[in-house]
Amino acid sequence: MTMHQPIPRAVFPAETLERMEALYPLHAGLLHHRLPDHPLLSIEALATLGESLPASQVEYNPGEVPIGVLPQDIPSNGLSIGETIRTIDTNRSWAVLKNIESDDAYRTLLLDLLAELKNVVEPRTGAMLTPQGFIFISSPGSITPFHFDPEHNILLQLQGTKVMNVWPAGDERFAHRVEHERYHTGGHRNLPWEEAYREGAQQVPLGPGDAVLMPVMAPHFVANGDAPSISLSITWRSEWSYRESEAHAANAALRRMGFDPRMPPRWPSYAWAKTVGWRIARKLRVVE
Repeated sequence: MTMHQPIPRAVFPAETLERMEALYPLHAGLLHHRLPDHPLLSIEALATLGESLPASQVEYNPGEVPIGVLPQDIPSNGLSIGETIRTIDTNRSWAVLKNIESDDAYRTLLLDLLAELKNVVEPRTGAMLTPQGFIFISSPGSITPFHFDPEHNILLQLQGTKVMNVWPAGDERFAHRVEHERYHTGGHRNLPWEEAYREGAQQVPLGPGDAVLMPVMAPHFVANGDAPSISLSITWRSEWSYRESEAHAANAALRRMGFDPRMPPRWPSYAWAKTVGWRIARKLRVVE
């Protein structure tokens, strides 16, 4: 694997950090970056990385799928992960390499980037926990289906263009509390889609040098442009994000008992009693 090379200057300019201060942690928005061409992020390096990762850390499929496709309905593209990445310009596919921090060189790159954000993030949501990185490689016209994710996330566009379509986190018009409960008890990240949702979308167009800040559990889908795309997603968790996850899991347990619990409060509050109760129940093995 190519060794990590130090980045010669700050990747996130001062105006981006100022913009992030205005957005984080609640709002999605356009940012900018100066991550240069990097040997770890070339097509060949990514194909080699994909071939070295366990199957649980790679996901790939045909890129031309419906926005609201069910996980079980996504077909195979008939290729290996290495073949998918090396021929991404023509094979009409989509791929993600997950938890790239399991490779030492990529972990160093990830931590270098997150370190630039520390002074903005930690005064608001505390320590940056569980750093993880994801790399998306997409053919022209491919779609990442409607879904949400549990991490604080900045996605850096490196090659090609795409449009991030985002909906407000915690708004049950677009992701009902039952969907949160399902996800936080082991369900898939994909969400039910309705065409009427389009009217409520915040659209963030991205090209090389652009980035987007994504709030925890903000529903979104991604439409790729007319060229192959490479994007790097740098993520972290916070004590608040973990407590929100636990509150949804506790609600799922209550729902199985016949109750109809309310949606947990969003930042800066959290459902303290539920999260503490959930942690105690887990330790006592009262719930799975």
